[in-house]
Amino acid sequence: MRRARVVYQGAIHDVTPLDGKLRLANGRLINEEAVQWLPPFEPQTAFALGLNYADHASELAFNAPTEPLVFLKGPNTFVGHNGATERPDDVTFMHYECELAVVIGKVARNVKKEGAYEYIAGYTIANDYAFRDYLENYYRPNLRVKNRDYCTPIGPWFVDAEDIPDPMNLKLRTFVNGEVTQEGTTANMIFGIPELIEYLSSFMTLSVGDVILTGTPKGTVNVAVGDEVVTEIEGLGSLKNTITRELKSE
Repeated sequence: MRRARVVYQGAIHDVTPLDGKLRLANGRLINEEAVQWLPPFEPQTAFALGLNYADHASELAFNAPTEPLVFLKGPNTFVGHNGATERPDDVTFMHYECELAVVIGKVARNVKKEGAYEYIAGYTIANDYAFRDYLENYYRPNLRVKNRDYCTPIGPWFVDAEDIPDPMNLKLRTFVNGEVTQEGTTANMIFGIPELIEYLSSFMTLSVGDVILTGTPKGTVNVAVGDEVVTEIEGLGSLKNTITRELKSE
């Protein structure tokens, strides 16, 4: 089953797709253009994987990690489908990252990889923008790179785990202004979904609504103000986002 969260006529609604429209809980059908899309669930702790595809590590001139390289993201970073992400004026290299997002469905602690899929509620698409100019050092590697407001579009759909029989064999693509710029497959992750859940739950408790952003393949290119970026994952749909100029407070 697919479902989403939207704002319609001043209220938040859970919706499902039907015949090219959105179906409200009361059965009413509305046009997609009439709503503001929200993240399809309310993210709790967000874990993001760095360099989890060897080809992406290579294109950035990094060695592939020997254990998961994980950092945290705040709730301020997420924005829904059709949302906008600001490009800071001082940034020279900002790129998208099409990622499979794994949503935890029940409390997980000391889970072995063989049983990890039992703890997944579902999946969605994330586009975790990176601002490469802000990459610092070992002590603060990704704080400013990955935690700016609305830097991570997510959605549009939350897809139940049972509807994605093999999440480790999904095609990913990114389009910038209609041109394909990134292609890959989740089969090329260095650390797969079961290994990531085992790793994280070995030292901390994973809770319902926690989300794991599993990394991105090669093909990340610089984007500019005005660009339309669409990230797609097989079976999950298409997530659209627009790059806007940074609005600074007076």
